[in-house]
Amino acid sequence: MAQNSHNRQILAALIATTISCGAQAQLAQNLTIHPKALALGNAVTADPPGLMAIHYNPAGLTKLEGRQLEVNLMSVYLDIDADFTAPEGYEIFGIDGLEIDPLTGKQRDPVANTHSHTNNVALYIPGYGILRAPPGPAVAPSAGVSINPPGSKLTFGNAFYLPLAAGFYRDKDDPGRYQPQATALQRTTYLSPTVGYEINDEWSVGAGIHLSHMGIAADQYMRAPNMLLGVAEILQDAFNCESGDEPLQPWLALCGGNVGPWDDIGALNINVQETLSPTYALGVMWEPTDWFSWGASYTSEAEMNMKGTFEIQYTDDWSGFWQSVNGSVLGAITSAILSLPSGAPREAGNVSMDLVYPQHFQTGISVDVHPKLTLNADIGWTDYKQWDAFVFRFDRNLEFLNAARILSPDNATPNTLRLPLGFKSQWNWAFGMEFHASSRLDLRAGVEIRDSVIPDDQRQVMAPFGGANLYSVGMGYKWDKDTEIDMNLSYLHSIESIPADTSCNVNCDNITNIIYNPYAGLDIKTSLRVVMAGLSFRTKF
Repeated sequence: MAQNSHNRQILAALIATTISCGAQAQLAQNLTIHPKALALGNAVTADPPGLMAIHYNPAGLTKLEGRQLEVNLMSVYLDIDADFTAPEGYEIFGIDGLEIDPLTGKQRDPVANTHSHTNNVALYIPGYGILRAPPGPAVAPSAGVSINPPGSKLTFGNAFYLPLAAGFYRDKDDPGRYQPQATALQRTTYLSPTVGYEINDEWSVGAGIHLSHMGIAADQYMRAPNMLLGVAEILQDAFNCESGDEPLQPWLALCGGNVGPWDDIGALNINVQETLSPTYALGVMWEPTDWFSWGASYTSEAEMNMKGTFEIQYTDDWSGFWQSVNGSVLGAITSAILSLPSGAPREAGNVSMDLVYPQHFQTGISVDVHPKLTLNADIGWTDYKQWDAFVFRFDRNLEFLNAARILSPDNATPNTLRLPLGFKSQWNWAFGMEFHASSRLDLRAGVEIRDSVIPDDQRQVMAPFGGANLYSVGMGYKWDKDTEIDMNLSYLHSIESIPADTSCNVNCDNITNIIYNPYAGLDIKTSLRVVMAGLSFRTKF
């Protein structure tokens, strides 16, 4: 029965890895698209920025005359920290995690009272997976073109951009490597044919089809510090396994490999993608006067069946332990009854997951309160409540799914797993201010209030954020009558405290945990800082 829980945790590591990537979506939305939008706190539904009106409000394309080309570059710098602190009385099944192991001469739990840090950015390359960018800032490009025939009320546009991008990687010995060592979540819109139509002097509408690629990948090490593995370590000590003797052979063998609550189980890799994920976007703008405008936009959801591969490479100790158990009389009988693993060093196969890219609605106003000052305000909603549960399908019957089915028949079959999430939808506010310093220069500032979609009991190290505010400044400069340049500098900071045994995605320590908890019993504090600097160039051709 012990291994039922162990294998459930191994599988949950696979699933939680993918979930955690998805959980970053709220934070990563609209951070790599356009400098003007970021400088105004993304409060641009009534004041769309250039060609990227395709994303923010398709009706805004009607503001572009003639033929125009736009190129954007967004530089992103991440700084991710986590502290793992052992509270008073930290132990697993009576084993002190801070005690010095007489065999290794090191602290039994090497993670307790350590600090994790990374500022390395990872990207998702379609068809490949995680690309570990060189240390330092990464660059996210976007580009588009628009055509407004002379005298026409129609404007056509098309753009390439990243509506959602997040990823990082750590050193292989970093204590945060269990959630995870590397991860990337990315949505790449490679075609977005869009049309804007000017109904009259006051009203404009727009519509577009966005064809995108969606990819999620993660690499991580695994461990399972729970009571059952504490029992295994105590039994191995009682059997005096380090002496090499097997006192109960051939009836029971527990000394094939060293296992314990803080020992590595293995390494996990997962990579799933959807190569064609279409959505549609609708927009409207109303400008009854020259000092006021209102806009609204809607982007549809996308139902995806993401497909890919997974691999679990077990440590020699872990597979050796179960090989020895299965080689004994009582172990073989127990394994047959409870579907315990055979001790294979590796398991791999294909996996698919049903995922809905959530629909999004945003509306806002832009008001010239003074000839020199424009104020923007937006409110937006993203339907993350759709992520009530994820469903995973494997291409074969797996040992650990058989084990999970015993304890959770409602959520597991031999080749499928349903994992409850309970995410919530959020309304977010955004505010922007533009000072018209001259006929050629605009100075901008903005803030966006981003509330977390993750419930308190789902927090984790992989998605190191709760609520966060985005602060930005920037400028727009009219280089000549045909060319405009936009720049921004933006900063986002989120701090999250997760006391021990409060989130069963990371640090619960009871025996019945089905979700992967690699830092069971530890107090965790995470900090995420994101700095973005962008440059946009738009000109007529």
